[in-house]
Amino acid sequence: MSEHPTSELRSPGTPIQPEPWLRGTHGDVPAAIRAVVHALELAKEDVELWCGPLTEEQLNARPAEIAPVAFHLRHIVRSLDRLLSYAEGKQLSGEQIASLKTELDPGAAHDALFAEFRAGIDDAVRRTQAFAGANLEEARGVGRKMLPTSVGGLLVHCADHTQRHVGQAVVTAKIAGSCEKAVSERPAGQETAS
Repeated sequence: MSEHPTSELRSPGTPIQPEPWLRGTHGDVPAAIRAVVHALELAKEDVELWCGPLTEEQLNARPAEIAPVAFHLRHIVRSLDRLLSYAEGKQLSGEQIASLKTELDPGAAHDALFAEFRAGIDDAVRRTQAFAGANLEEARGVGRKMLPTSVGGLLVHCADHTQRHVGQAVVTAKIAGSCEKAVSERPAGQETAS
């Protein structure tokens, strides 16, 4: 049996280390904020591991018409930007609203997609850490209807929403990768059922 429960899932040559929350990092940040930062760091690592090797075709694939990996990566960082704006007491800008409408656009280029993802996660970590010492119970409103929540509620939602979409991206990546592999390994002349 391997030392780490997921070591057989890691790419060869990828160093095995504990999840971010078990590395003893960010000790200068209060625990609740630190947990959000660690969730964002884990999201970045999981996306790099499972989605980074995908081709552009696989990133944009919609097996069974589900949302493509590219959507999830855009949605993660763009929703983090929106959620953190609300946590900072701001309303959304026209640019944020416009980018929301393009999250499902087809044809994502690998390098541009991952550059946006990495920069978005790094920005979200920085903005989350800025809440150290803030009153997490301070009231905030979300959206035009100003639905009630708190700074802490928004930060926790940043973590859980991000992890939810990372899970969806990883599953979609595995499906998109296995579908392409199955098609490429089909014997010549074999027709599909569709």
